[in-house]
Amino acid sequence: MTPLPDDRLERRLPDAKPVYLPGEAVAEAHRCLYCHDAPCVTACPTGIDIPTFIRKIGTGNVKGSARKILSANLLGYSCARVCPVEVLCAGSCVHQHQGEKTIAIGRLQRYAVEAAFTRGDAGALLRRQPANGRKVACVGAGPSSLACAGYLALEGVRVTVLEKRALGGGLNATGVAPYKMHVEGALAEVEFVRSLGVTIRTGVEVGREVSPGDLLRDHDAVFLGAGLGHDTALGLPGEGGPGVMGAVAWIERLKLEPGFALAGVRRAVVIGGGNTAIDAARELARLGVPSVRMLYRRTASEMSGYAHEMEQGRLDGVTLVERAVPKAFERDASGRLAGVALADGRSEPCDLALVAIGQARIGALARGFAGVAVDPTGCVVVDAASGATGNPKVFAGGDAVSGGDLVVTAVQEGKRAARAIAAALGIAVRAGAAMNAGHR
Repeated sequence: MTPLPDDRLERRLPDAKPVYLPGEAVAEAHRCLYCHDAPCVTACPTGIDIPTFIRKIGTGNVKGSARKILSANLLGYSCARVCPVEVLCAGSCVHQHQGEKTIAIGRLQRYAVEAAFTRGDAGALLRRQPANGRKVACVGAGPSSLACAGYLALEGVRVTVLEKRALGGGLNATGVAPYKMHVEGALAEVEFVRSLGVTIRTGVEVGREVSPGDLLRDHDAVFLGAGLGHDTALGLPGEGGPGVMGAVAWIERLKLEPGFALAGVRRAVVIGGGNTAIDAARELARLGVPSVRMLYRRTASEMSGYAHEMEQGRLDGVTLVERAVPKAFERDASGRLAGVALADGRSEPCDLALVAIGQARIGALARGFAGVAVDPTGCVVVDAASGATGNPKVFAGGDAVSGGDLVVTAVQEGKRAARAIAAALGIAVRAGAAMNAGHR
């Protein structure tokens, strides 16, 4: 695993939902009704057999539980930690209709998979087929590519993942809120996928170190799962000076940069109303910034961020300012950030402003592959059922296609593409039969 420096700011933010102790996990598992027509399974994009994996925990078969999870979702560990279970599996739990607390599905899933990672035998839980001579390249080492690569490797395909960064994991490593998962968790999952027989090459940028033409020539298929690019800027006066950053870039520094600190920051604003904005605001508040305010151009009911996350943000000390439309970043005589001027004449004083209004698409990279179309927003155009593009050798999934969605949907799209690639290459799916599970 890639060595990480100890003096990273994210290490000051502990787990919001610590892993269960064995007795706690068994007690929670016994609360499950093991529904025959379980709505939680239907709500899971990857189609994990949730009642069965929970039953296995309740009977002490934790290894079997982990196998059940990973067969349907190779990134079941990170999904257990970062999925909005409140609106997916747990949000569909029948207990809520009885006025009872829903089953803690995410924490149970984490318990089972983390036990396998701790034992070091996670890779042995899934049976690999003999090598079949086929070769596939996956661009990017985020959740979608890792899922696609892992499932194909289980079917005997020789898979190489190319990642331009120095470490794999994609947004799981660089952008997940630390109180949900630290970088170490994302890297442990990368090593699990590597243990399935996947080659992961970091520091290799497609279009620079290797061309799209080279990949198409040397492989039977290529999967594009490169995710998104840099933070989108507002383009307002004063934005280009110190104290103003993109929220995704700031979170990455928080998680990875040694010695990164918030010295002198007493008032911070986060501009945006999505989940990234909420995560950044909660992180600032939990790190002790006295005043953290989210500026959103509409009302709370119109925010794309999850309501339960915003409520937690309020408990952390975040204040939401509605109908706040920035028009300029204000600076003092020395050029330091002083505040954000709003269109209605108000001003929000601040020492730090994070912009969380979206990220650039990877259209330029995708266009390098002959026959691959990109829509007006820069997202790759694919067949919804297979992830196939206009080039019969190229498939795509994850944020490169959706423009930004959940980790679990990116995993399902990687699994979907793996199934389609296997079919295109004439591979009869056996080891990864759960490749066929999933609902989105």
